Amino acid sequence: MIGNSFLHPSIAFLALALALPFFRGKGWNWLLLVPPILAIWSIFTVEPGMYGVLPYLDEGLILGRVDKLSIVFAQVFAIMSLIGMFYAMHVKDKAQHVSACLYVAGGFGCVFAGDLLTVFLFWELMSIGSTFLVFLNRTEESIHAGFRYFMYHTVGGLFLLAGLLLRYKALGTFAFVHTAPMGAQYYDWLILIGFCVNAAVVPLHAWLPDAYPRGTVTGSVFMCAYTTKTAVYVLCRGFAGWEVLAVAGTVMAVYGVLYACIENNARRILSYHIVSQVGYMVAGIGIGTAMTINGAVAHAYAHILYKGLLFMGAGCLLYAAGTQKLDELGGLVKRLPWVMVLYMIAALSISGMPVFNGFISKTMTIAGAAEAHRTWLAAGLEIAAVGTFVSVGIKLPYFAFWGRRPTYQGELRPIPWNMYVGMAIAGALCIAQGVYPRILYAYLPVAQEHMYTPWTVWHVLQAGLILGFSGLAFYFLRYVITPHKKLNLDFDYYYRLIGRWVLAVLCRPVAWIDDRWTEAYRAGGLRGLMAVAAGTVWFDKHGIDTVVDGTAYSVKDIGKVGAKVQSGRLQDYIALAAVLALCVFALVWYLG
Repeated sequence: MIGNSFLHPSIAFLALALALPFFRGKGWNWLLLVPPILAIWSIFTVEPGMYGVLPYLDEGLILGRVDKLSIVFAQVFAIMSLIGMFYAMHVKDKAQHVSACLYVAGGFGCVFAGDLLTVFLFWELMSIGSTFLVFLNRTEESIHAGFRYFMYHTVGGLFLLAGLLLRYKALGTFAFVHTAPMGAQYYDWLILIGFCVNAAVVPLHAWLPDAYPRGTVTGSVFMCAYTTKTAVYVLCRGFAGWEVLAVAGTVMAVYGVLYACIENNARRILSYHIVSQVGYMVAGIGIGTAMTINGAVAHAYAHILYKGLLFMGAGCLLYAAGTQKLDELGGLVKRLPWVMVLYMIAALSISGMPVFNGFISKTMTIAGAAEAHRTWLAAGLEIAAVGTFVSVGIKLPYFAFWGRRPTYQGELRPIPWNMYVGMAIAGALCIAQGVYPRILYAYLPVAQEHMYTPWTVWHVLQAGLILGFSGLAFYFLRYVITPHKKLNLDFDYYYRLIGRWVLAVLCRPVAWIDDRWTEAYRAGGLRGLMAVAAGTVWFDKHGIDTVVDGTAYSVKDIGKVGAKVQSGRLQDYIALAAVLALCVFALVWYLG
């Protein structure tokens, strides 16, 4: 069905991004809420169909493919944009808001894109907007991290571009449809690699824990919601049922929590947990059953809410205390009680505690893996759940808000009211979805033979056992996982080795050749040029100047003679004429 009555959510965000630099005075920050409200209204009122079809290369580029899959992702994107804008209202730096608007607009554009070329265009818009959310923290670390982040996503975008162009050459279409793994061609694998970069699939994930902790306080809240979840959407749309994703997702889930358990930086811990939690989604998509795909979508929805709340809580710590390192914090429970309460709502949600939304989404993916007889994958996801509660549910709040002794005695910067509002909205939704799963389940995209029921005795008991075991593990390991100042390089270690290798093999030889050429030029080339210059000066002085000056002197002498001849007396002119006549007569006589 082709529709013509759909307000694309990207339009309002792009309009605000263009207009925001021209606003003056006070009160403009309330306009930040307008695009999210319009987006929520548009998404909850639109009918499924095709909107905004533009002709290009004998086919249509689709800006608005609206179906159950795009709607459920767009819903949570819109809700999170409202939460994020509330949280960021106090920020006076308009550049941050412009970058956030471009970033969110790119996310909506990818979700509603009906073809790969449109996906690529909005994909790159997201990359640009999110890069500036890192740059605008305006520290040396953030500048370097921003460049690394942009480099990663540029490479990922090039894989995507190469794949879609080669696919167009082979098939003559940009259509974004599901690709069966058995019939996949090399260009499909290129597209998949491009998507996996944004999904932070191990080992393509190092950009995430590198950049997110160094972004702005509010910018990282937006970034944790859109980049990886947009990648989850496109993987679900185009690559469901690919076995490689099932395995890669399980590896991500376990790998992320292992590194989170040893990290010291609060936002770096949460960044590794994005890798882990996205692993659940990627694994569900890869398994490819109705329950696991719905579980992946539900978990993406829930994850955006509780992960945004986690980053907002960590952002409050950074905003108030000026640090996000756990070894420098502690004893803040009495000084920041509401931050602790709201953070713990998110921490229990991500841990899968009953009553919170992580419980109704994470268990669906694990149960789906077990029902599909993927026992090892289900076991890996359960192990990751243990690490999640240990690191995010216990370690981070323990050392930030309690700890063995109060360690942070400095002044705390007052937290603006709007930051609390944004956190409260996210916290309320985490609880509401956990208590009433139908709020979320009603929008899941794939029809199932039987509706998944999370509130069973077994699921509650299973969650309780996992959380209890996690708490016991933390008790025995509390001295082992004490935060340390050391930076864990992860796969950055290998990237740095590659960088050193490139320097050793390419850059340093080229630099050596350049140095030798510089010396040769200084010894021979420069002296030769100076000799040529000296010869040119001599020729100009003794050659050109002599001719020109001699001509000038001759004209000058002739002029003097002519001036003397012109005396003004008639008898002199008659005598001169007679002399000239005699000369002419003599010449004619002589020659004749």
